[in-house]
Amino acid sequence: MSFISRREFNRGLMAAGSAALLATGARAAEFSMRQFHNQPAESPLHKSLLAMWAAVKDETHGRVDVQTFPENDHVSGGDPAVLTMLIDGKLDFFTLNGGLIGAVVPAVNVQGIPFAFQTLEQVFTAMDGDLGEYLREEMRAKGIYALPRGAFDNGFQQLSITTKPVRTVADLQGMKIRTPNTALYIDAFQALGAMPVPMNIDKLYDALKAHEVDAQTNPLTIIELFKLYEVQKYVSLTSHLWAGFNLMASLKVWQGLPADIRDAIERNAVKYVKMQRQENAGLNDTLQAKLTGQGMMFNKADANSFRARLGPFYASWKEKVGTKAWSLLEAHVGKLA
Repeated sequence: MSFISRREFNRGLMAAGSAALLATGARAAEFSMRQFHNQPAESPLHKSLLAMWAAVKDETHGRVDVQTFPENDHVSGGDPAVLTMLIDGKLDFFTLNGGLIGAVVPAVNVQGIPFAFQTLEQVFTAMDGDLGEYLREEMRAKGIYALPRGAFDNGFQQLSITTKPVRTVADLQGMKIRTPNTALYIDAFQALGAMPVPMNIDKLYDALKAHEVDAQTNPLTIIELFKLYEVQKYVSLTSHLWAGFNLMASLKVWQGLPADIRDAIERNAVKYVKMQRQENAGLNDTLQAKLTGQGMMFNKADANSFRARLGPFYASWKEKVGTKAWSLLEAHVGKLA
């Protein structure tokens, strides 16, 4: 009987392992990357991203493997910190609301101008067309690659309130309302006479339960997803602004990917964004009945009473987002005044 050295034994194990991998067709990913978003794992957005990246992995025969982390993987500092990570090339992919991107790229605030968009068709025509292309150029200048036609839908925002329904803007006066920590939302609700309380969405449920705030602004899907019906009573339908999840890559990372990989990602992003938009719109359409069954009371607010307070806000934000973005917006929705 002959003996072999440990080195020869280890070499044999490695060879056997390689042979097994070849036999099964498996191999390590050439590009292992991360995707963050700020929604829970149960959210439609998380499920859509999982499906999208699985399709990319399949199409690229395993060359691309992107792991998706809900709730930003609990990174300290929330969305602003994660956006900085993306720009610095320390994160590969991220989805985020335009108002939060607007802290770095002011023009992107135009997505959330109150009472601008009236229908989802208006939104997607603008975001998939000339307005979206202009915003992509502005983001690229700041180190962000926004994927073409890559705006996932969150829906039109409504007001949910703990204490009373909001029927006109008069009912909003002095009300403490949670908003994202972004100037667009803060300025808008100050203009409407409310008292904005900026906080990250992961603090929202506890803040409502402790009566630190009286109200919040989000689409119906968020009310259901975060179980706000457990701590709130009223939903006032205002559809005051549209919110989406812009799919972005770090420009540094994106430029380092081969052209065929970039094409596969963009192609699947368009496909899965379109599917998610349809699913999310259908979900929002059915949630009023479900939330009513969970004890919430609905009313339709007088949107005109809100618009009447926004003249100075529009004038100010036209300057902040820039005349180019504003004129492209108005080409889709009409004059704002």
